[in-house]
Amino acid sequence: MPQPGTLELETATTPPRLRIRGDWTLAHYVRLRALIDESPLGETGRQAEVDLAELGQLDTAGAALLGRWLGEERLLEVASHTPGLPAERLALLRTVVAALRGCPGTPGEPAGPAAVEVLGHIGDVVSEFGRQAKALLGFIGLSLESLLRTLPRPRRWRITSLVAHLEQVGLNAIPIIALLTFMVGAVVAFLGATVLADFGATLYTVHLVAFSFLREFGVLLTAILMAGRTASAFTAQIGSMKANEEIDAIRTLGLDPMELLVLPRLLAMLISLPILTFIAMLCGIVGGGLVSTLMLDVSPAMFLSVLQSDIPVRHFFIGLVKAPLFAFLIATIGCLEGFKASGSAKSVGDHTTSSVVQSIFVVILLDALAALFFMEMGW
Repeated sequence: MPQPGTLELETATTPPRLRIRGDWTLAHYVRLRALIDESPLGETGRQAEVDLAELGQLDTAGAALLGRWLGEERLLEVASHTPGLPAERLALLRTVVAALRGCPGTPGEPAGPAAVEVLGHIGDVVSEFGRQAKALLGFIGLSLESLLRTLPRPRRWRITSLVAHLEQVGLNAIPIIALLTFMVGAVVAFLGATVLADFGATLYTVHLVAFSFLREFGVLLTAILMAGRTASAFTAQIGSMKANEEIDAIRTLGLDPMELLVLPRLLAMLISLPILTFIAMLCGIVGGGLVSTLMLDVSPAMFLSVLQSDIPVRHFFIGLVKAPLFAFLIATIGCLEGFKASGSAKSVGDHTTSSVVQSIFVVILLDALAALFFMEMGW
């Protein structure tokens, strides 16, 4: 007959003896858990000598319950010194103890105060941000070192790889960049004309479109598109190579992954993004000029005349000078996240998402800081 497990503390002996009897199985788990929770044994029972000689049936549920209550190390020690304990039960106890060592605490433990958890989460986020910033700065230094070491040696240039990435990064991106900036230019002109018409100053729509695209929208929209399109591609490509151990094979062959994988992508971005920014500025202004011609009766000749006479060329250079910086950071973040990826598809996907988010965040942050700087300088 199966007998549910029991606990009996004999205090007549010195030291006290704790006898564990009966079946400690899943069928009696609820009763055994309640017996342990309601037991008056307390610390005295835990410190007593444990006797497992009369232990009945045992499974993983009962062994885990005893391990959590007595402690994994003590249960294993008691089981090892109990004469007559069947070998299969000793093996079961050892297996369960080994599993419990790698498990977290007892489920259902009361959580700490909410304020402490919130502060802990904020601390984790700040710590992770610091680690990512440190890794990015280190990778930027490594990229610059590789670039300066390779540029004086033309024989080490990867021309074929550079041209292939120029096609992928620059040439293939022209249609989407041109279409998007053309439409945004038309929207900006339409909204500007709608607002300025109330003040009888619709001609200043030309100034609005020119200022916005030369200084901000041209480079910002291009950088955001390249962050979503190209940084993610860099991360996915390098992450997949790392998952397939191709980067390890490159190092085994005596080649430098920075020189072979990073520099062609970095140089392709540095060359492509300024050109794409220039195309974005032109397309945005053309979109604004089309709306001005159709809605405001501003002829193309008058539109170009206002651009030439009222818009200083420094605004063009202010927008264009930010493009190489954005290109360098986008390419660096994309490649760095690719090297961070592990061997799983989930890791590659997570780091691809992270590269896009980080690139867009850095681009917008630096653009805002640059706008404040140029405004304070009176440029």
